[in-house]
Amino acid sequence: MQSQVDEDSSLESNKFLKMIDNKLKNKIVNGNSIKELKKIPSESFDLIFADPPYNLQLRNNLIRPDRSKVNAVNDKWDQFESFKTYDDFTYTWLSECKRVLKKNGAIWVIGSYHNIFRVGTAIQNLGFWILNDVIWNKKNPMPNFRGTRFTNAHETLIWASKSEKSKYTFNYQSLKCLNDDIQMRSNWDLPICSGTERLKKNGKKIHSTQKPEALLHRILLATSNKSDYILDPFLGSGTTAAVSKKLGRNYFGIEKDKNYCKAAEQRLSETKPIEDDYLDTLQNNRSKPRIPFGSLVELGIIKPGTTIFDNKKKISAKIMVDGSIKHAQTEGSIHKVAATILGAESCNGWTFWHYNRNGSIFPIDNLRDRFLKNKI
Repeated sequence: MQSQVDEDSSLESNKFLKMIDNKLKNKIVNGNSIKELKKIPSESFDLIFADPPYNLQLRNNLIRPDRSKVNAVNDKWDQFESFKTYDDFTYTWLSECKRVLKKNGAIWVIGSYHNIFRVGTAIQNLGFWILNDVIWNKKNPMPNFRGTRFTNAHETLIWASKSEKSKYTFNYQSLKCLNDDIQMRSNWDLPICSGTERLKKNGKKIHSTQKPEALLHRILLATSNKSDYILDPFLGSGTTAAVSKKLGRNYFGIEKDKNYCKAAEQRLSETKPIEDDYLDTLQNNRSKPRIPFGSLVELGIIKPGTTIFDNKKKISAKIMVDGSIKHAQTEGSIHKVAATILGAESCNGWTFWHYNRNGSIFPIDNLRDRFLKNKI
């Protein structure tokens, strides 16, 4: 009886996956975001990136010192009657986004000081669990032409999981590698979209708030995996979809402006995916099987008396017969000794310590990897 139940469950799961592929895999829909979101089955997406209207409330034309007019954001899609109208809109689309997220899914929302605090309140009130706020420092921001305020040189992103218990994706090792082996921080220095990347028609920008691909590259690399389903409910000119395609993710975008949709479709037709061989990312150490360093000593993979050192070969330690290591007057595990040297509460000894093999240095973590792959 249980076997029949399992078989039926498996068939239903396969039907659902096939339906998702047919309706949501690598597609763009021209329509109202909220109406289209309501059509999507629950728990369909691994990650959402949302770039909603900011409700900028611009009332006057912006003029440069030379008296030329600034091409500012004054589109109708960014205009709301009141804060209440904007809040109602925000709660509605965020509620639908939460519904269509898988239980271990997460969402990114970007905004400015005009809206991000209101959006953040809605995110928390709806039961999402905020993981980080990230500051995107614009390397080349638009100046404040009136000279009445600070130059607005950043935007804020909120990263939140569906719930406090969600086992969200975070490719920590990949981000650390991307940042020259330093932990990636929550302030990102990236240029605004410009040059050949900026979509134009007859010399004019197609979309007033086109986001740079570098920003989406970092977000997708950090918080999604190859073949994941990515939703953008306010697709605009298609940056999320284009970067998803490049990185081997499946995209689904909703955009109500026909001109933006056409531009996004054209952009996607010209976007080439990165070859599958180059899409692999570093595995997080926390997801690796726990293997005591002493086991490698017991098995003779690394011998007592071997000298290990930091990546600059300025600090060294000797391996003891019990798998402990000794540095000057300090002894203990690979993690404890490294933490003591750095004056830190903790340290990952697998990546801190290195060994010499045929004249080249490698993290001792390589020994664990080779052991796990039965290559030793």
